[in-house]
Amino acid sequence: MGRICQICQRKTKIKISRSYSNIATKKRQYLNLQWIKLPSGKRIRVCTKCLKTLSKKLK
Repeated sequence: MGRICQICQRKTKIKISRSYSNIATKKRQYLNLQWIKLPSGKRIRVCTKCLKTLSKKLK
C-alpha cells in the first residue's frame, strides 16, 4: 500500500539535495496523510490537499 493518497494517487517524492561541497544526497519528502472516515464507514488515507478540497465541497 505505501504512502499514497487514495484520492489523487500522489506519492512520496525523492529529492536530491546538495551541500556546499556539492555532494548529492537523496531525501524523501513524505505527504501529510490523514485518516478520514467515509459515510459508508470505510477509513482511507488522504493527503491534506485533498482533505482541504473535500471540506470546501461539503459546504
